[in-house]
Amino acid sequence: MKKNLLISLKLTGLMIILCAIIYPLLIAAVGTATPGGGNGETVSVDGKVVGYKNIGQRFTEDKYFSGRPSAVDYNAAGSAGSNKGPSNPDYLKIVQDRIDTFLVHNPGIRKEDIPADLVTASGSGLDPDISPASAFVQVKRVAAVRGLPETAVKELVDKHISKTILGPDVVNVLKLNMALDQLK
Repeated sequence: MKKNLLISLKLTGLMIILCAIIYPLLIAAVGTATPGGGNGETVSVDGKVVGYKNIGQRFTEDKYFSGRPSAVDYNAAGSAGSNKGPSNPDYLKIVQDRIDTFLVHNPGIRKEDIPADLVTASGSGLDPDISPASAFVQVKRVAAVRGLPETAVKELVDKHISKTILGPDVVNVLKLNMALDQLK
């Protein structure tokens, strides 16, 4: 009994040192070596910070492309998903409300043509990217509101599609909207 207690105390002490001291220091050191020094990589226009490269934000004006919905209202301090399953009636109502809102702002688009990532939040609630299909389905609205040819807006979307190594192609919404503001 005494032998087992001593082994347990030693193991507990070792795990505290590893998990509560060494691991957090290692993660902090890795964070300082990343772009932004662990504080996030900011995106600036004319010297003014307009957002973060890897954190989604809300775009509500029809002249901008919309990103993925956020389960945490784009609060980076509280990253999380909704934790509601696809059969949860509250979740289904939220998704239906998002579909209805999208259809109001994008007349002529059919419900079945709306990509899922435009009406469902990501696991983090902060995804900065959308699928190319989600960008292309919004081209008509954005072009009409801005008085631009649809072909010019489609070309802009094409230029902002990022190829990923392991996952699907994505479009960073902030960068796309910034480029859109530069389009004449």
